[in-house]
Amino acid sequence: MIELLVLDVDGTMTDGGVYYDATGNELKKFAIKDGAGIVAARAAGVRVMICTGRECEAVRRRAADLHIDYVFQNVKDKAAFLRDFMAEHHLSREQVAYCGDDWNDLPAMALCGFVACPADAADLVAARADFVGTKKGGEGAVREAIEVFLRREGRLETALDRAFGVKRKTETVV
Repeated sequence: MIELLVLDVDGTMTDGGVYYDATGNELKKFAIKDGAGIVAARAAGVRVMICTGRECEAVRRRAADLHIDYVFQNVKDKAAFLRDFMAEHHLSREQVAYCGDDWNDLPAMALCGFVACPADAADLVAARADFVGTKKGGEGAVREAIEVFLRREGRLETALDRAFGVKRKTETVV
């Protein structure tokens, strides 16, 4: 059962573009649907980690808005970092899911039991993934991945109920 979801940011949670305003602040566009997926994952008891090679205040803000459990920026060697984190928290590969889109994610993906990527991920990443979404990065790819593993584990309906009050439709006996 998945206990930790590791998310890349640029190209996964965002469209991969880097935007600067007139004062030099870096801006990013995040998908609201991804946010709903993260809320559902947390409602299912999945801890969520952002692990990104860049640093941006917008990432810190989005993580705070979504109550993401762990936020690590400027991580240059994601695999070494994740290996140490998994050992420290006693997590096996089967307990960790990873969603990323580019070559720098491949070594960390190799440590995880479930790997997902957006539709526009690098070809080598898509070849490694257990699930390739139909949505591009920043357009709901993270939510798709979360829905897939929660559904596979039989936790989706409970998570949606806890997070959003979505009750399963039941038949009425007449």
